[in-house]
Order: sequence, then structure tokens, then C-alpha cells
Amino acid sequence: MSVQSEAQLEAALVKRLEGLGWQAVSIPDSAALASNLQTQLETHNGLKFSPGEFRTILNHLEKGNVFDKAKTLRDRFALQRDDGTTAWIEFFNKTEWCRNRYQVTTQVTQEGAYKNRYDVTLLVNGLPLIQIELKRRGIELREAFNQINRYQRHSYGAGNALFQYVQLFVISNGVNTKYYANNRNQDFKQTFYWAEEDNEPIKSLDKFADGFLEKCFVSKMIAKYIVLHESDKNLMVLRPYQYYAVERILDRVMKGRKNGYIWHTTGSGKTLTSFKAAQVVIENPKVDKVVFVVDRADLDYQTTKEFNFFSPGSVDGTDNTNQLVRQLSGETKLIVTTIQKLNTAITRERHEKALQDVKDQRVVFIFDECHRSQFGDTHRNIVAFFTKAQLFGFTGTPILKENAVGKQTTRKLFDEPLHKYVITDAIRDENVLRFSVEYWGKLRRKDGSLIGDEEVASLDLKGFFEDDRRIGNVVDWVIQNHDRKTHQRQFSAIMCVGSVEALTKYYEAFKSRKEAGLHDLKVATIFTFAANEEDAEANGLIDEADVTGGPVNIQTQHSRDKLASYVSDYNAMFGTNNSVKDGKAFYVYYKGLAKRMKWRDKKDFVPEKGIDILLVVNMFLTGFDAKTCNTLYVDKNLRYHGLIQAFSRTNRILGQVKSQGNVVCFRNLKEKVDDAIALFSNRDASDQILIEPYQVHVDQFNKAAMDLFQIAATPNAVDKLESEEDILAFVRAFRELMRIRNVLSTFAEFSAEDLVLDPQRFEDYKSKYLDIHDRVKANNDDDLKASIVDEVDFELELIRRDNINVAYILTLLASMSSGDADEAEDAEAKQKAVLDLLGSEPRLRSKRELIEEFISSYLPKSKSEEETIETFWQFWKQKQTEAFETLCSEEDLDPDRFNGLLEAFQFSNKAPLTDEVLQAVRTQPGILTRKSVAERIIAKMVSFLERFQEGLGE
Repeated sequence: MSVQSEAQLEAALVKRLEGLGWQAVSIPDSAALASNLQTQLETHNGLKFSPGEFRTILNHLEKGNVFDKAKTLRDRFALQRDDGTTAWIEFFNKTEWCRNRYQVTTQVTQEGAYKNRYDVTLLVNGLPLIQIELKRRGIELREAFNQINRYQRHSYGAGNALFQYVQLFVISNGVNTKYYANNRNQDFKQTFYWAEEDNEPIKSLDKFADGFLEKCFVSKMIAKYIVLHESDKNLMVLRPYQYYAVERILDRVMKGRKNGYIWHTTGSGKTLTSFKAAQVVIENPKVDKVVFVVDRADLDYQTTKEFNFFSPGSVDGTDNTNQLVRQLSGETKLIVTTIQKLNTAITRERHEKALQDVKDQRVVFIFDECHRSQFGDTHRNIVAFFTKAQLFGFTGTPILKENAVGKQTTRKLFDEPLHKYVITDAIRDENVLRFSVEYWGKLRRKDGSLIGDEEVASLDLKGFFEDDRRIGNVVDWVIQNHDRKTHQRQFSAIMCVGSVEALTKYYEAFKSRKEAGLHDLKVATIFTFAANEEDAEANGLIDEADVTGGPVNIQTQHSRDKLASYVSDYNAMFGTNNSVKDGKAFYVYYKGLAKRMKWRDKKDFVPEKGIDILLVVNMFLTGFDAKTCNTLYVDKNLRYHGLIQAFSRTNRILGQVKSQGNVVCFRNLKEKVDDAIALFSNRDASDQILIEPYQVHVDQFNKAAMDLFQIAATPNAVDKLESEEDILAFVRAFRELMRIRNVLSTFAEFSAEDLVLDPQRFEDYKSKYLDIHDRVKANNDDDLKASIVDEVDFELELIRRDNINVAYILTLLASMSSGDADEAEDAEAKQKAVLDLLGSEPRLRSKRELIEEFISSYLPKSKSEEETIETFWQFWKQKQTEAFETLCSEEDLDPDRFNGLLEAFQFSNKAPLTDEVLQAVRTQPGILTRKSVAERIIAKMVSFLERFQEGLGE
């Protein structure tokens, strides 16, 4: 039986969509797309447009980027008609979403920088809102994802840029099907399977089409469940479990006033779900107010800013409870406030009169984290005060009878769970990462047997755990292994310890070793002033952190003074002016730490300004999310929801390098880990949640290496691979090696001697791998014969080393200067090392020709290191000037204006707009070639900056 071709898959899908109510239509190119749009908009709006009126509409639709166009789609346009009247044009009916017009077309051709043909396009009222890219069975989905990325770069902005109205992308090879929002900043890991309500994934294209692509359902997704994220200016679409959660809440609000809670595992996007739930519930005319309740520590997080974009004035960001009272008693329908301030408002007599009217109104409360320990009192107060309150909670770690400290459980407070999505679901769907848990410093008896967790808990081991020598040994271990754990500090770490006393010892140990020159890690800390913070050790759960620092009195003065001195170190390290003189200053410092820890997540991150290790007792172990935190060092008793919450600081999805969340335990927590996994998933889930031990990965690597040798026995044998199938097999085999090695490299016991492929041969194979990548990258024109290697994701981030840059190469070159005869052999070895690096480092390959030219033409003449360095930068500047002049000449550019474009591009990392580029062009191109000319110049700008400006180093 032959494999279904891509064309057959496409034809079968179109036939299925026709059965679902989509009308098949032929639209070969941009002109036909615009013509069809006019017809569809006229019918949808019950109007006829003159040529001039439709040009006005097209001009309106063409403005802005993808985010701007998403707003345009949802708004009406005031069209000034030829007769002087105004007509309001609707592009998409978002309130009665089934009352739109639906068409399906295939193989639309757009010509931008390259000519591209798109597989299946779903048009709503003539606008392309869903784009489907197909691959034949057996081809990776990632290849369809990469193809869409190429289309976005090359041709979606061509013509009238109507393809920038795409809201959802669907990628499928027939067997596997995923969807995602039109957001250029995401990677393949942010694509999703649709699923049944019980979280069973729907993978086949047929079933996905029947459910998700049914015309009313997909319209509903676009109308209600795509979030326009104002802070980041991008689109986000809800995942299936988020959709079901919001729908269940909405259904419960429609049918009565019963409460409920959503159990969605930590890291699965609960805050986005609760935000969308608040948006949807507030549209219900029977609801008077929606109050979104967060903890004080979370108020400044980005999602609360999104509420203000959605409903201006909704976020109560002041310290004054009177502001909340005014919101509750006034016209504000959506309110975002803290649990602490809400409790104050409804329990103080002075506010009772002002809140008299709202007491009997229908108020829906949505709690972002309902597992928090102090919620019990507030819950009782809310129910007692608001006669028609309806409460919904979100939690990743509910309080069940097994992990309840008292008698209260999440179910008793909120009634039944409305939807569950536990950690095993999230790991299966690749929405969170698995954990790599290593145990070091385990307690043993004299006979060598391990002391169990329960036995440890029964012993008075405070003195042992806080012994200076033991803490010193742990700090030395962290210093030795931190770079390995964090991939050379691409990521950060949190270290949690058992008490403030232990924390001060840890901090002083890190500090003394830094002063001795033993490390250069940036360690910061924060803790509350409470004298008995270590009492949490008794039950292994995480108490609520007081972000005002706690009481200042004689009992807490010592710890407060200690923290003040550590904040002084922080100020000296980062040039800040923080203090902990009072609760307000403490909160400012807390927010500053949170922002600095999250800064790594952003493109403008500067490594020198980041925290490497944040040292805490309880703070930052719940609720805090930083995607670039990948490691947790644990010297603290943890159990149940406290353990899962703390571990989950490390397992947010982020690219290929972050393959798992690293947890290093310096206590015997194995039994506690197993118990927590059993409670929040099931007893047999450890293999799904924890990655395999070191030796398993070694065995996997060695097997993958043997598979590679079968394809190409030596690196040079790669050059002899002729068929595309063989080349593709090599790419996939070496990519698998990279993936396994990426995981292996984080283990403390990692040794290259355990692997059958030694480091030098790995580098040699890597050079061949990059050669193939460069050839593929040079051929992205869809008009050329398609190559099966073209769309493979080479995952270069797995092998990129930011510390290997031009400055590093120059250091090697300088050390080769003025050597005598005895050093000739060493210089030759260094030169070979340089040439090898130029071939094996992705960031250096664009600079390879230049550096090789310098080595051959200038290096032999240099007589000293200083002369080599000076000559190199003169050479580099000369070559940059020549390349700049050549580019200006080829594209007929004004040098001053073009230089301004380059500087702005380099500063903002945002490509200039078409009009901005064309302002630098001396001879203006025709209207039909404007976009393609601009895109070609931008591509050359990227290449120029990549070669001469990026990856230089200090």
C-alpha cells in the first residue's frame, strides 16, 4: 500500500471541510484574494462598494502588523462613502460567531521576497483567518512549522498583506495535527494538540477537522478564546484544557451560584485561564461584578497589567484600601485586587456603610491561587459579607485530605473540581518539562545504609544540617557544578534552605569564597524577618511569604540587620539603591528581585545584570515564574504541595536547550518526592515525571552514536553522502546525539570518557552538520525544486556556545604572535583549533572567511599580541566599511539614512518597516516591487549585522 501523498491529504481535507459547511473556492493569487474579499464583505454587510470605496477598505486593512490587524479584524470600520454617508463595515462577527461566511481554498500563491504557495487556507468573510500547512505522513510536524515561519518572513506581507490576518495556524501530517496562534515569537514547543474534555489528545487530521475546524467552533475560538496580549503585542490562543475550564466556569455561572475550582498543574498557564474566565464572565448581564483576587506578591505581574488593558482602571494597585472600596461601591465591573486588601475592606467597620449596596449584588470571585494557606479566613469573611458571592479557584496543587494541615480542603471551600489537568497530562502534552532530580549528601548509617525520610524527620538534626563544614561542602559543590546545571549560565537557579540561620551561613559561605576568587556567581537573597521562619521545617510545607518583611521588633532585629547588609551587597553588585528599612522598602526590593530574575526571559537581557542564584527560605517558591530558571538547589524539608510547587519553579517550557527542570536535593527527599507525585498524579507516575538516571542517557547516547556510524563512519564520510535521504538520515541522527548530549551535560557526574564518541570527533561531525545547514539555508526559494532536507529544524541552539565569540578567537590568535621556534608546534595547534572553531560554532560561520583571510594575510606579520589585536580590529573595520559601501551601491541606498536604519535595527532588534527602508533608497521602486525590494534590503541588513556586529564579545 502506497503512502498517502501531500496532495491526496490536501484533497481529502478539503472534501471533509466541504462536508462541514466550508464552500470550496479557487483563489490562485493576491488579485483573486482581493476580488473575493470584496464580494464576501459586500454580502456580509449587505452593501455594494465602488472601486474607490473598496480601495479605502483595502488601505485600512493593510495598515499595521499582525497584532494591529487582529484588532482591526474585531473592530468595525467607518467607511466614508462616495455619496457622503458613513457605513460601518464589519469584518468578523465576534458576538454571533456562526453568522459569518466560510470558504476554503488551496495553493494560493503570494510573491514577496520569494514566491510561496500555501496549502489550505480557510477564509472567513473573505479574510484568510486559518492557514493549514500539510506534510505527507512520516514527515516531522516541525517541518511544517518551519515552513510557516519562512512564509511569514518571505511573503505574508506581500500584496495587500491580507495573510497577516491569519489568527490560527494548523500543521499536520495526517497522523499528528497541532494548532497555534499567529505569534512570530514562539517556538515549536508552543504548538498544541486539541483534546477531548478528559485531556485525551486528538491527533489525526480527520478528527481534528471534525471537532476544531467545524465552522462555528473555530469561529468561537477566534471570537472568544484568542487573547490579544497587549504587553507583548502578540496573539495567544487557549489550549484545550484552558478552554474547557473557562467553559465550565461560564456554564456554572449561567446555571446558578454554586462554587467550583480548577485543578490545573503548576506551570500550565492558570493565570491566563483565569484572566480569560474573568473576561468571559463579565459579559454575563446577570453578573454585577467580577473580582479577580491575587496574592500581594503577584499583583505587579504582567497578567494584571493585561486586565488594565482589557478594562482600564480595573487593577487596584495602590496600598490604600479606600481605592478598593470605591471600586466595589462604584461602577467598576471588573476589579483586580489582593487577597489581603479584600479581607481588610470587608472586615473593617469603617467601610461597612460604603459597601452596603454591593453586599447583595451578584459578585463572582476568581482566585488565581486557591491553595494558599491563609485563604481559609478570607473565605469565611467573603461568604459572610457577600450574600450572593460565587467563588472559583485555580490551583495546581489542591489541598486534599492527605496534605491538609487542618480539616479544611480545597473541595470543602470551593465544592467540586470543574476540570482537572494534572502534571502527567502536562508532561505528555509537552506543556511543562519533566524533572531531573539528583540526591547528594544523603544521610547514611555507619553500615552504609540510607536513613529514611521518616527517620530523619524524627531526629534532631538541625545542628547537623546547619553545621558550617556541611554548608561549606554544599556551597563548594554548587560552585563546581552550577555552570553545568545552567548551561553556562544561560539559566538561573533558586536555592532554598531550612531557616534564616542556615541562609545566613550559606550567604556568608558564598561571599567568602567569592572574595577569595573561587567563583564569580552573582548571589542575592531575601527572607522575612520572622524569628520562627524555620518552623515550617516541621511539616515540610511552604508558608505564605510576607512581602513586607514581617514585624520589626527586638526578636527580629538581628535577621533584619543581616538582610540589610546583604541588600547593600546587592546594591554594590548592580548599582541600585534598595533598602529594607520598612515594609514598603522591603516590597520594592522584593519586586526588584523578581524583575531581575525574570529579565533573562527578555531579549534585552544583559548577563552582567542577572542573578545567578537566588537564596531563599520560603519566598519565590510558589507563584513565581521565570522561564529561564532551570535549577533548584534544595537543602530544606519539602513535602506534598510544597514540594511540587518548589520543584515547579524549574520546569517551564523554553526552547530546545532547556530539556528538563534540574532539582538537586541535599537531603533525603526521595520518599517525599514519590509521595507528592502519587498524590498529584498517581502512584505509578514517577517514570513520566522524572527523567531517567545518568547511565540510561549514556546508553542512549552510545546507541545513537552507533546508529550515526552506520550512516557515516567518519566525519569525512558525510561529504560522500549523495542522496537526500542519506543526508536527511545523517541530520536526524546527529540531531538526536545533540539532544541526548544536551541532557547528559547537566548531570554532575557527566564525563566524556563514558561516551563512545570523543569530544573532538563530535566537533568534527558537528562541522559537517553545520555545512549541510548552511547549504540548506542558502536555498529557501519555494520556486526551486523542493528538498526533503529544506525544512528540518537543525536546533542550532543546542550547540551554540555564547562564550566562543570573536573576542575569544582573537585571544587565541594573539597568543600565536611572536612565537619562537620552540613554540611553532604549539602555534600550529592553536591555529588548527581556531579553524576548527570557525567550522563548528554556528555564530562564527558567517565570519569564517574574514577571519581566515586575516590569519593568512596579516597574522604572520604580527610581532606581538598588542599588534595582533590592533591590526585585527583595523582589518575588521576596513572590511565592515567595504561591505557597507558595497551594500549601498548594490541597492542604491543613501549611506547616512541606511546607517541610521542599521543602528536602530541593532538597538531595538526590530526590523524596520517597508516605508522606513524605502526612505533610504535613492531611486524609488515601482509600487508592485516595493515590498520585495524592502524585504531584500532587510535580509541583507540581517546578514551584515550577523557578520560584523553579533557575537563579537567584549
